[in-house]
Amino acid sequence: MRHTLTIDGRTLSYLDFGGTGRPLLALHGGMSEGLAFAGLAETLGGGWRVIAPDQRGHGDSDRAPDYRREGYLADAVALLDHLGLDAPVAVLGYSLGGFNAYHLAAAHPGRVSALVNVDATVEIDPDTAGGLFGFLRGMRYTAATREELLAAAGPAGSPFVEQALRPLPDGGWRLPFHPQDMLDSAEACRGDHWDAWLVSDCPALLVHGAQSQSLRQDTADAMVSRRPGTSYAPVAGDHFLPFTHPGEFHGAVAKFLGGL
Repeated sequence: MRHTLTIDGRTLSYLDFGGTGRPLLALHGGMSEGLAFAGLAETLGGGWRVIAPDQRGHGDSDRAPDYRREGYLADAVALLDHLGLDAPVAVLGYSLGGFNAYHLAAAHPGRVSALVNVDATVEIDPDTAGGLFGFLRGMRYTAATREELLAAAGPAGSPFVEQALRPLPDGGWRLPFHPQDMLDSAEACRGDHWDAWLVSDCPALLVHGAQSQSLRQDTADAMVSRRPGTSYAPVAGDHFLPFTHPGEFHGAVAKFLGGL
């Protein structure tokens, strides 16, 4: 079921898949939304209550003044507080959400009982992020028709984005994200994040696309070996494995959570 809360005048929309199981905060990747975890919630069944926000600037959530890490984390903490989840919860994050998940565990260790990082690296070369997301520059945010907006979206007009387009009150359509916001989010991911990855000590799982363009094998190996209590689940796919290999992704997460 979809709900909203207001943070500093902004609407944060989130999906609560319900149930009496243990809570799992699930943070989607860039250019995505909480609905991406509907299949995971179904797989986990009644044992876990999946709570999946549309992070700031994504899906049905309002745009925000900035997309720095602190803002994303503040939204996550506000959501946990809003739900009355004072005890530590399991947190899963994919890609951009993975950065936010392990930074949340680092900054608020008392709120995170277990961590699932889905193909989020700990080091991005200063020149890499802008190149990977350069196609966003000049992309249109709105258009009069769905067809016009998808045609202008180029490589971002994937089937997932196509079904996530939002109608506007005036009859037009918008993307489920603003291109500039995604560029700002990517910019905030650049640099070295090793300290944040290594400082938390809760049980963790790294789900890695073995052919990932974003997380090299040597970096993934080091992330597992250098952080005590970290399990490793390789999937024979690329960075987009939650969408291209959902069965393997869901299975790896269910196995890890089931062993907690």
